[in-house]
Amino acid sequence: MKIKRFVFNPFQENTFVLYDESKECVIIDPGCYEKAEEKELENFISENGLKPLALLNTHCHIDHILGNQFVAEKWNLELHMHKDDLPLLENAGQISKMYGFEKYSGSPYPKHFLKEGDVFSFGESKLEVLFTPGHAPGHICFYSKKHDFLISGDVIFQMSIGRTDLPGGDYDTLIKSITEKIFPLPGETQIYCGHGPNTVLNYEREHNPFLQ
Repeated sequence: MKIKRFVFNPFQENTFVLYDESKECVIIDPGCYEKAEEKELENFISENGLKPLALLNTHCHIDHILGNQFVAEKWNLELHMHKDDLPLLENAGQISKMYGFEKYSGSPYPKHFLKEGDVFSFGESKLEVLFTPGHAPGHICFYSKKHDFLISGDVIFQMSIGRTDLPGGDYDTLIKSITEKIFPLPGETQIYCGHGPNTVLNYEREHNPFLQ
C-alpha cells in the first residue's frame, strides 16, 4: 500500500490518500479548503489513475473535514466515521465561522458508522478500526497490520499528543486510548499523524514527554 500526504488549510492538517496496486483508494480527513488545494488533490488522483472508493474521517474537527463536501461530490463518495462525532459534524458550520472559514461548504451526512474492531477493505488492502477517544468523542484510528502503519488522526504526534481542551475532549480518556489501543501495536509501527511529521511507535514510547 502507498500513502500520499497533503498538508492543507491554515491549521497545516495532514490529508491522506491510501492506495494499492488495484488503483482503488480511500481519502482520509480531507482538509482541502482553497480551490488550489482541491485541485492539488484532484490532480494527484487523476494523474495516478486512482479510483476513490470512500471518504473516511478519523474525527470531525473542522480542520479535518473542510474538504468533505468537495471529495464526496467530486467522486460520488459516502462518508464513514464514528457515530460519537456526529455532534461535531452537525455543529461544523457554526464552528467554521469561529475560525474564519467562511467558505466552508458543509459535509455530507455519514451513510456508514465505523466502530472498534471493524475492518475496512478496499482493493487488496485492509484497515482495522481502533476506537481512540479523548481528543474527540468519536475519534478513530486506522491500522494496517500487513504494512505496519497507523493513521492516527490527532491522538498522538511526534513528541506530543492531541489537545484535550476542545468540546468533548478529555485528557485521561486520551491517555487511556494511547496506552490501551496504540501501545500494544508493534514497536516499528509507522505513525502518520494528523499534523506534523510521521513518527515511529517505539520512539514515542521512549521519548514522548506526555507518555512517560
